Formats: sequence, C-alpha cells, structure tokens
Amino acid sequence: MDEEKDKEFNREGAAEASDDLDSLRQQLEAKEADVKEIQDRLLRQAADLENYKKRSAREKADSIRYANESLVKDLLPVLDNLERALSHAQGGGNGKPLLEGIEMVVKNFLDALARHGVNPVSAVGERFDPAKHEAVAQVETTEHEPNEVVDEYRKGYYLLDRLLRPAQVAVAKVPEIKE
Repeated sequence: MDEEKDKEFNREGAAEASDDLDSLRQQLEAKEADVKEIQDRLLRQAADLENYKKRSAREKADSIRYANESLVKDLLPVLDNLERALSHAQGGGNGKPLLEGIEMVVKNFLDALARHGVNPVSAVGERFDPAKHEAVAQVETTEHEPNEVVDEYRKGYYLLDRLLRPAQVAVAKVPEIKE
C-alpha cells in the first residue's frame, strides 16, 4: 500500500512539477516579450535622437548661412538710392541736388546699420580712450585739453556692445615751448 501511495504521490508531484514548469515557461516567454519590446523602443528612440541631431545641425547650418538676410534686405534700398543718385549725377545739372541726395543715402545707410545694432563711436571732443580710439596724429594746441580728441579721420563703430572698428583720431597735446 505504501507503494501505491508512493506512486500516487509521485504522479501528483510530477503533475505539480509539470504545472510549475509550464508556469515558469510562460513567465519566461512573457519576460522575453517584454525585453524585445523594450529593445524595439530603445532602437526607435535612438533613431529619433539621431534624426533630431541631423535636423538640428541642418537648421543651424541654414541659420548661419542666412544670418545676414535681414541686414542685406535693409541695405538694398540704400543701394537703390545710390544708383538713383548716380543716374541723376550723370544727367548733369548743378551739384546741390546730388549733394542732398548723397546726404539722404548716408542717413538711410546709418539708419539701416542702427537697426542691426551698429552704432558710431563718439570721438571729437571726448577724452582719448585707447579702448575705442586709435591715435594716428597729435596736434599741438592750447584750445583743447591734453588727450582730447580734436579730429576724426575715420569713424569707429560698435556692433551692439562690441567694438567693430576703433575711430582713427588726432589727439591734442600741449605745445612745446621753443626758446
């Protein structure tokens, strides 16, 4: 009888072991499916990231390439006015309208530059500042303070808060006393 109980116990144990094995196989298959789904998601995200990098690089290159577009658009009317002034000058007549036309073009040009953050460096009448002025001459005078800018040979300009080009100036100095 004990043998029968052992056989029955072994059959029940085998059936339980078989059920446990099937359960473990199902769990393993479910986990493998989860891993495969996670791998697919990871691959898609990596591809999306790579596409984003390429698109960003392309957009950056385009923005650098066309960065001056608005400046050029603002300068084209100035060019148009210069061409009109040349055309008028070639037609003859006195020089006063031509001079007025050129003055208007210069004002138009400076306005266009100012819209893009380009402004002139103040020079004449100011104290010489090597950070924004370039001294190209010294003038002996008693009418001005020493180191005062008395003349400007070439204008200097700022782009926003950065010096693009220093102003070339003449600076006053005390006259030497000759005996």
